[in-house]
Amino acid sequence: MLLALVLAIGPSAVFSQGGKAEPKRIELAKGRSSITVSGTLSNGQEMDHIFGARSGQTVALKVTSKPKGDLFNFSLRGDGFVIETDHDSYTEYSFIAPETGDYLISVLKRPTKTATKAKFFLALTIR
Repeated sequence: MLLALVLAIGPSAVFSQGGKAEPKRIELAKGRSSITVSGTLSNGQEMDHIFGARSGQTVALKVTSKPKGDLFNFSLRGDGFVIETDHDSYTEYSFIAPETGDYLISVLKRPTKTATKAKFFLALTIR
């Protein structure tokens, strides 16, 4: 069905509507346990990142912004398994990796009237 739609209206029309980019892989430098990545998003936009962790490792995530404020949150999913959480989105979260594999973090810019575009900083620590 999607293929028929693309053929009917043309591929450039579908992809010009803001198709989602591939997730960016986060890799820690050898000997390091933490890293901070950043990006800039407008209201309602999100950016995906992937990182790998081994079963039993403690993972801590925190998102902050410039300008300061409650402008971003993130959601977290595992590669083929469920991460038990109490909420759907966070500004800070830590957990023990249930399985070895990849984890997907989706950072979302919350809609605001005062800061319609802002820079986020996502801190990741794996121990």
